[in-house]
Amino acid sequence: ISNFSTYSNLTVVLLWVVVVLLILYIKHSNTEVQVFDPFSILGLGPGSSESEIKKAYRKLSVLYHPDKNPDPDAHKYFVNYISKAYQALTDPVSRENYEKYGHPDGRQGLRMGIALPQFLLNIDGASGGILLMGIVGVCILLPLTISVIYLSRSSKYTGNYVMHQTMYAYYHFMKPSLAPSKVMEVFIRAAEYMEIPVRRTDEESLQKIFVLVRSELNLDPRNIRQEQAKFWKQHPALVKSELLMQAHLTRETAALSPYLQNDFKKMLALAPRLLEELMKMTIIPRTKQGHGWLRPAIGVVELSQSIIQAVPLSERKANGGSSEGYGPFLQLPHFTESAVKKISRKRVRSFQEFREMKPEERSELLTLVAGFSAEESRDVETVLEMMPSVSVDITCETEGEEGIQEGDVVTMQAWITLWRPNGLVRALPHSPCFPHDKEENFWLLLADPASNEVWMSQKVNFMDEATAVAAASKAIQEMREGSGATPKEVKSSVKEAIERVKSGSRLVMGKFQAPEEGNYNLTSYCLCDSWIGCDAKANVRLKVLKRTRTGSRNAASAAAAAADEGPLLGEEGGGEEEDEEGEEEYDDDYESEYSEDDDDEEEDGSKRASSAAMANGSAHDDDDGLSASGSD
Repeated sequence: ISNFSTYSNLTVVLLWVVVVLLILYIKHSNTEVQVFDPFSILGLGPGSSESEIKKAYRKLSVLYHPDKNPDPDAHKYFVNYISKAYQALTDPVSRENYEKYGHPDGRQGLRMGIALPQFLLNIDGASGGILLMGIVGVCILLPLTISVIYLSRSSKYTGNYVMHQTMYAYYHFMKPSLAPSKVMEVFIRAAEYMEIPVRRTDEESLQKIFVLVRSELNLDPRNIRQEQAKFWKQHPALVKSELLMQAHLTRETAALSPYLQNDFKKMLALAPRLLEELMKMTIIPRTKQGHGWLRPAIGVVELSQSIIQAVPLSERKANGGSSEGYGPFLQLPHFTESAVKKISRKRVRSFQEFREMKPEERSELLTLVAGFSAEESRDVETVLEMMPSVSVDITCETEGEEGIQEGDVVTMQAWITLWRPNGLVRALPHSPCFPHDKEENFWLLLADPASNEVWMSQKVNFMDEATAVAAASKAIQEMREGSGATPKEVKSSVKEAIERVKSGSRLVMGKFQAPEEGNYNLTSYCLCDSWIGCDAKANVRLKVLKRTRTGSRNAASAAAAAADEGPLLGEEGGGEEEDEEGEEEYDDDYESEYSEDDDDEEEDGSKRASSAAMANGSAHDDDDGLSASGSD
């Protein structure tokens, strides 16, 4: 009742009541219009002579004339009808009015018409009526229908065809400490999924799916009965959506009924668009500095990877056989958990090591150890040749300045390079369990893992080369012209950028405001939303100087500080565990493969490339700027 009793609904009801009352009033007050016919009033037929008209008039005068009949009604009838009928047939002016307007007194009412050619109004004609209806339909009804549909849809959906209610739910339920395995609980709250009908006939199939995917539902095994009861007490649409999505991740869709199969395909068709909007909800400004949240952003990308490749989230947990879980291997054809365990005994501990093996060694490993046939080994090689490898080269600087001070506008320039063993740059991912075409997208994040903040973010796509060439040319030209380069130098830089784009690189430009004075250990993430284990990560150290009173740059002190600091560039290509100190603030769940551990970082420090810091992108030793590159 509260939802119904709104001003708009009450107004509509009131208007309908008014319409009904008007219809009833017109129905009861409307009288039949009597056509004025002087011959019938005098009791004559058409074409009567003038003598017959006078004779009939005298006869009726005896009956209705006031001198002969004192009845007021008789007097009214004599004046309004008999006299006017006689006048219409004997007086030349009255007869002309009668012949022209149908009444001896002239026009008797308002005459209305349509300002259209006469042939269009001729409904009895061969084509006039059809043409009139066509014009009304095309010029009035069709635009009105399109307008109504557009307005109703635009008020319900965003520009990316995602419902506003979905965006509100994602924004409301997104938390900074959201664990990657808990992102699913936010993802399924999309209004599009809530609108999928829940039928009584679905219950039996959903019960079977629940038994198959129970281990993936984050239920507490110590209190499993209460956890199961709590799960089924949720909104039926939430239960259905999570079970269908978990059935896809565990590849248990054979138990779905035909109706559930249709709902399942609809959910997967909507998934890429919803995941992109969910990603935007994690990186929109949330903090005072305008930064997003890193932890849930990584979780969204990991969920996208798992959905495209149909790999359970639990298989991405670190285990004794692999530091990154079995997930990356399960996206390859013919791979099972037992096959991964077999090859892990041969000291193939990570998916990256498996990819870097020579094809002959890898084929021998699969056939002799994992028990693959020669044809199955070739299938694995074909998919491995399709998998992308990316590297990131990032430079941050303040235009026209030697260092970065508090409050400066810092320009980030990142070149992302992609290559595949088969030589292709543009390709769709191998995803046999995902029934729809899906383009590869990469998310570039410049983030501070210690504070869980994303400073910069950008979606990158390698499918449209022409757009990438135009964007890179324009960005490089504006940057070089702003730095005072000569036209020849600008032309050379633009040509070099175009060649890099055509060879498989993409340029990402962005700006952010320098924070307070201090040293910041940032990390650049290049995350693929379609493949597992094809991401790149690089450490970036940023030193921000205190702004001087005069606003000038103290280059000498900055150089001295750089010498004390040592190299500011470090590369890191694998996934480590989360900071032990930060674990207490987050959900008690499995950690992302992109988390870091202080001890592991110290051990890997000796293995990192000792490239010197580059001030403002130059190759000179200075710590006022930064340059970082890394590959997975």
